[in-house]
Amino acid sequence: MELINIIKIILITFLPGLELRMSIPYGIINGLNPVHVFITAVISNILLGELIFYCLNKFLIYVLKINFLKEIYNKCVLKIQKRAHKYVEKYGEIGLALFISVPLPGSGVYSGALGAFIFGFKRKSFSKANIIGVMIAGIIVTFLTITGYNLFI
Repeated sequence: MELINIIKIILITFLPGLELRMSIPYGIINGLNPVHVFITAVISNILLGELIFYCLNKFLIYVLKINFLKEIYNKCVLKIQKRAHKYVEKYGEIGLALFISVPLPGSGVYSGALGAFIFGFKRKSFSKANIIGVMIAGIIVTFLTITGYNLFI
């Protein structure tokens, strides 16, 4: 896979709301090797989750000193608490992994990292849930993309 294609997959994966839900279909539809696309998107998404969780733990206290960012954060927290609470409360790490794995808007590593932060997950617990959730999402999206793509060719 050419470097420019790897960069495109990574950049799409890093976009909030899109993540690997969009980068995998983009890569496969553009004729890239599905295995390479899967590996690039999954690794990028896992690293993104780790970066977000780290930043929340290290820098959020400074970000919340800016009022409009605090308002955005509070709205996001309410949404995440509403969506993720039922998964996390009942199933812990596995619940968080399932929440991350759902390939629909409002879930994924951005929401999962924030949920893990809100619910007091330690880094190791979040990392396990992040890896499992991203792998499941990657498999689902790759399967659906290849299946759908082959139906229309």
